[in-house]
Amino acid sequence: MKQIYFLCTGNSCRSQMAEGFAKQIMGSKWQVKSAGLETHGLNPLAVQVMAENNIDISSQFSKLIDTDFLFSSDLVVTLCGDARDRCPVTPSSVKKLHWPLRDPAQANGTQEEILTVFRKVRDEIEVRVLELKAELELEK
Repeated sequence: MKQIYFLCTGNSCRSQMAEGFAKQIMGSKWQVKSAGLETHGLNPLAVQVMAENNIDISSQFSKLIDTDFLFSSDLVVTLCGDARDRCPVTPSSVKKLHWPLRDPAQANGTQEEILTVFRKVRDEIEVRVLELKAELELEK
């Protein structure tokens, strides 16, 4: 089974949403996980906006990078510059992608303005995962 690993700084928002979408979109041929350089806990707003798209990530939790899974992954996707710059070196067999996404946890304003940022990031992640699946299917 092929493996995909989504990484960001705290494994609280972006990588968690990417894991949720990829588990739904990529299908059973891919083992999907996410992790962070640190653990910041699962952000409840990420759970909320994913639920709006009928994807339940509420049972996911913030995890540190598992080097065994990282080194055996087929694809690693970093979702922030911090993860890209600080990710452990991987074997050349591991394909790496970088998706520079805004950190919704850093959004300011009213609750609705903050949710709007979370929704924009969520929607961008969904588009990117759909595009990724299409690209990977063309590579076969």
